[in-house]
This record gives sequence, C-alpha cells and structure tokens, in this order.
Amino acid sequence: MSEHRATIRWERRPADDFAKGRYSREHIWSFDGGFTMPASPAPNVVPPPMSNPAYVDPEEAFVASLSSCHMLTFLYLAGRRGFVVERYVDDAVGTMAKNERGVPWVSKVTLNPEITWAGENRPSHEALTKLHHEAHEQCFIACSVKTEVVVAGH
Repeated sequence: MSEHRATIRWERRPADDFAKGRYSREHIWSFDGGFTMPASPAPNVVPPPMSNPAYVDPEEAFVASLSSCHMLTFLYLAGRRGFVVERYVDDAVGTMAKNERGVPWVSKVTLNPEITWAGENRPSHEALTKLHHEAHEQCFIACSVKTEVVVAGH
C-alpha cells in the first residue's frame, strides 16, 4: 500500500558519561515531509537533565497519533453523512500500566472529543456514538495497536 517514514537522530555529547548512564536522551525526529522536532523520553521515565520535559516524548506522540487518526476518520465520516464539523478538540489521555511481565505500556487511551457543529443537520446521540464507533473501527492507528481506545461519553 504505502510507506511512512521517520528518521530518529541521537548523538552523544562530549561531556556525557555514557557508561554510567549520564547522557542526554534528547534526540530529533524528522519526517518525510521535511518537518523536524525535538524529542525526549518522558521526565517520569528518565529524569531531567537526561531528558527534556519541553520536548515531545514517545508516549505523548502515541496518544496524539491515536487521537489524530480518530479525528481525521471521524471528520471524513461526518462529512460523508452530511454533518458539518466547525471545531474538534480532543484532550486525549494515555494511561500507563504494567503488563503480565511487569513491563510498562500504554494500556489505555481515552479520547475526550468536544465537537462544535455548524448548520442545522446535527447528529443525534445515537448517530454520534455510531460515528465514533465507525471512526475507531476504520482508524489505521487504532487497528494497529492492542491498546484499549475509549471515547469518553460514548
């Protein structure tokens, strides 16, 4: 079908003591469209100064990826049904837990979309629930993970 690329770049700094674990984990994510952004582990996983809380961490990016994919699929489906979305804001939350082997993982992502509709054609509660369900079923990212994805209130 298609490929999607990202380049992850990290370099040890001269003052780092790699053997003792005293090295910065800050790194760069570069995407095929040319966008580059700084990344770092979550500060609760690797404390500063070895991490940078201002940068995106992989767990946040995972939550954002699920939320973004759900939103894009939802917007597509809503438009196909004649609904006009004026605004869509999701304050998504990822929850970490330990799996059966004791390894931390993002076990649940809760999507909290707030949708503002335009025009007179607006979905009923049942139609909205169905739109979210279909968006989840068709979201490429949600179909790729074992993490539980929940849409709050639906």
